[in-house]
Amino acid sequence: MGIKSFMGKRAAPEKPADELISVKDYMTVNLVTFRENENIMDVMEKLIKHGISGGCVVNEKMELLGMISEGDCMKEISDSRYYNMPMSDLTVGKRMIKKVETIDGNMNVLEAARKFTELKFRRFPIVENGRLVGQISQRDVLNAALKLKAHTWNY
Repeated sequence: MGIKSFMGKRAAPEKPADELISVKDYMTVNLVTFRENENIMDVMEKLIKHGISGGCVVNEKMELLGMISEGDCMKEISDSRYYNMPMSDLTVGKRMIKKVETIDGNMNVLEAARKFTELKFRRFPIVENGRLVGQISQRDVLNAALKLKAHTWNY
């Protein structure tokens, strides 16, 4: 007489949850963007109004030209006061960061977290076919991590 197993048929193992969660699942798509010819004072107003610390600079085709941040605006305030220059004629194009690091929307969100810690950036734009389609921030990655916790982390 053989031993019978009381275990039912096992389902195929699922992929771990973290493999399924990509940057595009958590990126922000309704972005506050800026233009090169926009005045720095207007940028500061938008940053405060929307509660953001920076954003992408784009042209009319939504092609990424650079990034502008609170820090860039702070530098402008400091320089303007020090050199006694008016801020009314200062534009985004003069202060934005032009060399921008982007990431792929298909990247695993945990890999994005690693890139955030390595490069010390607060946000990364996502570009597809030359156009800005979204942005992921550190907060977006934290949100993804909290959702992953229920599936993959034991506390």
